[in-house]
Amino acid sequence: MRRALAIAVVAALAVTSAASAETWTKYIDGPNGTAWSFDGDYTYRDRQTGRLVVMQAVSKPEAKLGPAGPGKSDGVGNIVALDCANKNMIMIGSYKPSAPFEEKTGWRLQSPKKADGPDNEALMAAVCPMAAKAPSK
Repeated sequence: MRRALAIAVVAALAVTSAASAETWTKYIDGPNGTAWSFDGDYTYRDRQTGRLVVMQAVSKPEAKLGPAGPGKSDGVGNIVALDCANKNMIMIGSYKPSAPFEEKTGWRLQSPKKADGPDNEALMAAVCPMAAKAPSK
C-alpha cells in the first residue's frame, strides 16, 4: 500500500512539473540590462484564429527578475497572438507579481496592431519560423 501511494505521489509531481515547464529563449536585449524572452513550451497556434500565441517575459539578471510566467514572484510579461504573414499582433493580456494574468475577453475580435519596433520585429523573427510546427489548441 505504501509503495502504491509513493508511486502515485511521484507520478503526480512529474505531471505537475511537466505541465508548468518553461523553456525561455532570449530574442532581444533591451535597455538598462533587460532582455526579452519567449516561452517555447507555451507557444501554440490558436485554432479559431490561426494566430501564433506566444508568452513573452522580461528579465533583468542583476535585479533577479525573470524571465518567468504568471504567478511567479519574478514574472513580468504578456501573451500575444501573432499573425506572421501580415506581421501584426493582438495583446491577449499581461501579468506581473502584483497583478495575475487576466485574458482580455473578446481578444480574437480585436483589431490587430502592426508588429513594429525592434522588440516586436525580433519576436516575430524568433517565433514565426517555428509556426508550422506549433501545436494547435
